[in-house]
Amino acid sequence: MTHDIVLSARGIHKSYAGPRGRLDILKGVDLDVERGTILAILGASGAGKSTLLNILGTLLRPDSGTLAIGGRRIDHLGPGDLARLRAQRLGFVFQFHHLLPEFSAEENVMMPLLVSGATPGTARARAREALEAVGLRDRYEHRPSELSGGEAQRVAVARALAGGPELVLADEPSGNLDVASAAALHELVATLAAERHQTFVVVTHNDRLAARAHRVLVLESGTLRPAARGA
Repeated sequence: MTHDIVLSARGIHKSYAGPRGRLDILKGVDLDVERGTILAILGASGAGKSTLLNILGTLLRPDSGTLAIGGRRIDHLGPGDLARLRAQRLGFVFQFHHLLPEFSAEENVMMPLLVSGATPGTARARAREALEAVGLRDRYEHRPSELSGGEAQRVAVARALAGGPELVLADEPSGNLDVASAAALHELVATLAAERHQTFVVVTHNDRLAARAHRVLVLESGTLRPAARGA
């Protein structure tokens, strides 16, 4: 495991307008994520975990604060540059796999690569490599309706990995799976971090997934704190 910083956030603030005035969600979040590690973020419902993850993934702008990926400040970039950065350096996995039902597993993984300008041949090769990495070598041609829930979520992980991202951001990735499928997904994430030095930031309520993480933080009252051992 290396110790260079993939993602760094400083002083992240975010608030929303509510019926009783501004509601402060994030109140000065500081965060560093090391390459090849799994960081789990826990917290009560409504604490702002998904808001923080969307800011880290440049899907949402903070009210103030700085964000850097690979040592490069990115919080000042315009929409076009941020879109290219997401396509080239970030991967996303959500609770629901959001696969396109009319396309095969391979085609679903190819899609964002093609949108980013890859040739069909390159996109197919990368898609197959990613699907093999998540244990779906024999599922290239299967459509989502022909996959189990756990397999469909593995396709979503493959889609996130196919572009070779520095960082994968996952929001409750096992929240829609049964216990056995969730355990298999947790094992996959741990293996990808250990063997491929892939970096993950995972928002989760799942204690078993958090137990796989190298570091666990709790979002509470708008800031991050280390989780208590055994929590």
